[in-house]
Amino acid sequence: MSHIRAPAVAGLFYPENPQELTRDISDYIAAAPALPAHRAPKAIIAPHAGYVYSGAIAARAYATLRQTAGRVERVVLLGPAHRLAFNGLAAPKLDAFGTPLGNVTVDQAAISSIAGFPQLSQRDDAHREEHSLEVHLPFLQMILGDFTLVPLVVGRATTVEVARILTQLWGGDETLIVISTDLSHYEDYDTARLRDEATAAAIETLQGENIGDADACGRIPVAGLLSVAKDRNMAIERLDLRNSGDTAGTKDRVVGYGAWSLRETEQDSDRELLNQNRGELFRAARTSIQYGLKNGKPPAVDVKSFAPALQPSRATFVTLKKNDRLRGCIGTVTAHRPFITDIVENAYAAAFRDHRFAPLQADDAADISLSVSLLGKPEAMHFTDESDFLTQLRPNIDGLIISDGDKRAVFLPQVWADLPEPTAFVSHLKRKAGLAEVVGQSEIDRD
Repeated sequence: MSHIRAPAVAGLFYPENPQELTRDISDYIAAAPALPAHRAPKAIIAPHAGYVYSGAIAARAYATLRQTAGRVERVVLLGPAHRLAFNGLAAPKLDAFGTPLGNVTVDQAAISSIAGFPQLSQRDDAHREEHSLEVHLPFLQMILGDFTLVPLVVGRATTVEVARILTQLWGGDETLIVISTDLSHYEDYDTARLRDEATAAAIETLQGENIGDADACGRIPVAGLLSVAKDRNMAIERLDLRNSGDTAGTKDRVVGYGAWSLRETEQDSDRELLNQNRGELFRAARTSIQYGLKNGKPPAVDVKSFAPALQPSRATFVTLKKNDRLRGCIGTVTAHRPFITDIVENAYAAAFRDHRFAPLQADDAADISLSVSLLGKPEAMHFTDESDFLTQLRPNIDGLIISDGDKRAVFLPQVWADLPEPTAFVSHLKRKAGLAEVVGQSEIDRD
């Protein structure tokens, strides 16, 4: 027999009638701008008040998930306890959560994976009357369709305790993290705006420790997410910041609401991809060089015999060094062939076709060290003059592609180790491309 949590605040916080609820959420989402697919979030922060007060703000977060329908299979949903005092985090023993739009299956297998954490308990009483999770479910049902749920009510817990649970449940693209919180409570309008702006600044700088008890009822789950986001170098974006005085309430005693999206940067995803496939990549690159020494050409690549992660088109560079000095570096700037093929071809080219060096000989091959770089999609830089251009560069982060007509050159981020000052970095790159010392164009690609 299934055990289903019945809605506790349907008809109070949001419509109980399915048609009315569907219409309201559809209207909220339609009024909210969507983000491009490549900026779809890994996590969102959204409010949990009655829809008439905070529904439009929550919709700004949920609208960013439009592109993830069919991809997200599991939602990890954390919100603060309002009805019951307890220590740690509480997961339910229930099979599903009911809403007017249907039931959402609880992912008990995922809950079992965190059952060993001492801060976690399984107790249905923490969920029975709690609204901080429930109000998000209809939005999730409308946006995502089918998914399983890991609902966790956060009681008296620490940031570290929440962060460890989130890290365990983090997963990949199939898992979405949702953090539920309202902001200041029952201040006058102007005071609330000042307090909420300070809280927003703490969130956007990933400084959860600067969020106080009076700043956000969900400050602990928020701080836990921000701790993980800081470790993972995530990008965060404010989507909305208002209060009940802006929506449906008076301005003498307001409640603050905010919405944010957090996404993993391409740089972090690529670093993880390289780490997970390091052995296979380096074997393929060295095999290519050894094959080239014997046969004068790179080996053929059976792409399907490699890991699926190495099959999509990617742009890579292969760098060879001898005694810590450059011995060859060849790569591609834009993706046009399978990842593994690009590595094999570029390893061969770095050894035998870099015009700055004689082709590698067998006697030298054993002393060669090798590194692999994975390039993201280049982004154009816009600037007004040389000074503006230089201030936009991020040392040790950005690679740079500079071009003018048929003159073009590339520096990878690791070049910053030898040229740590932006002026020298750019000067050497322009010299490499055969360009004048002054930047004369208004657009350059930053990788």
